[in-house]
Amino acid sequence: MTEAIRQPDIGGPAQPMLIVRDLQRHFVIRGQTRRRKDVVRAVDGVTFEVAKGETLGVVGESGCGKSTTARLLMHLTPPDRGEIILDGEKVGDPRGVSVRDLRRSVQMVFQDSFASLNPRLTICDSVAFGLRVNGQPATTARLNADAMLRMVGLTPETFSDRYPHELSGGQRQRVNIARALAMSPRVLILDEAVSALDKSVEAQVLNLLLELKERLTLTYLFISHDLAVVRYVSDRVVVMYLGKIVEVGPVGAIYDRPHHPYTRALLASRLSMNPKQRISAPPLTGDPPNPIDPPSGCRFRTRCPIAEAVCALAEPRLARVDAAHDVACHACDAGSGHTLARLTGMEGA
Repeated sequence: MTEAIRQPDIGGPAQPMLIVRDLQRHFVIRGQTRRRKDVVRAVDGVTFEVAKGETLGVVGESGCGKSTTARLLMHLTPPDRGEIILDGEKVGDPRGVSVRDLRRSVQMVFQDSFASLNPRLTICDSVAFGLRVNGQPATTARLNADAMLRMVGLTPETFSDRYPHELSGGQRQRVNIARALAMSPRVLILDEAVSALDKSVEAQVLNLLLELKERLTLTYLFISHDLAVVRYVSDRVVVMYLGKIVEVGPVGAIYDRPHHPYTRALLASRLSMNPKQRISAPPLTGDPPNPIDPPSGCRFRTRCPIAEAVCALAEPRLARVDAAHDVACHACDAGSGHTLARLTGMEGA
């Protein structure tokens, strides 16, 4: 591996690898008239932390802001507001971490394995491209690229001189992982990285990611629609809804003791392997609200079975309901005015 370009551990093991504070991105679109401009609130004040060596899963419906958050972290899309702190140093600050250095320490693997690769470059050239850009000689970059291919289970003698169209979807995704690892990153953002693969191939790639995490001491941000996959790989889980975080906590607490009504509905939508456990009624009805004009107060209130007047008047804050388990729901926040509010959350509601 190219250990020379790997960023050192500055803050120590207690310092979170990533701290995201009040991250926001609104996209301006033209309204029905030329003078009117509407705003899509894709990510609206997202705050979370990722500890060193952990896997943070991010789940939610399509359009909730998961992928936009990932692109904001990489500065592929510039944020409107907010702070990103990498190992104790603010990204973009003259005394902190530059965006160029951020992209050396944080790499991303996208969903579409074919579109992520240049069809005119061989597999070896694709993996070595970042190394060449950062000043490595061609021979050294090729040797490191071959080492990365071996690490992800692709023999260089067979795959180095092939082109992306000659590989299967699973093999192309392994190449994308190798290309990301070639820069010796400390954080890997996986945006639906296995959702386009067959289940047998998906399992192989997931096990490869878990092995690489331990071997290289990596930190993962894992974005997926597949709740079972997120539970398998994650240490903690963030649940997003319409640009906001509604619940965050350890994976066992989220899946076994969900507090937010949206998280409960999301988990209730999972299919069971037991044919006797059939879903007789939909766990969640109605379409998500328009992100251009979201509901006042709690954005989930228009679909929530326990919504009350206070839900329309004030936006719920992320409140601690259990050890390292936060929920943004008035029914979980004692003193909010909701009739179901208790110190221990909504248990028994």
